[in-house]
Amino acid sequence: MKSVVDWDVIDVEAVAPLTLKVSFADGTVGLVQFETSHLKGVFEALKNPTLFARAFVDDGAVAWPGNIDMAPDAMHAAIKATGEWVLR
Repeated sequence: MKSVVDWDVIDVEAVAPLTLKVSFADGTVGLVQFETSHLKGVFEALKNPTLFARAFVDDGAVAWPGNIDMAPDAMHAAIKATGEWVLR
């Protein structure tokens, strides 16, 4: 069984186009905002609003169908510092 660390994501919700509300194991909560310029490569599929809204938590990380995921450690650090993480 995996032990929980502070930056493990415990909840994620799409709250606006290209914006997620993310909650972490240590109680930190904030927003992740994607600028369209970041939606390249593996993230290009997230331009589809229906797919973007299907974000879920997978083993402590934000994920989407199609094996798309984001490591939570950098996200946690940015949100803890400023309340949001903007991906440009």
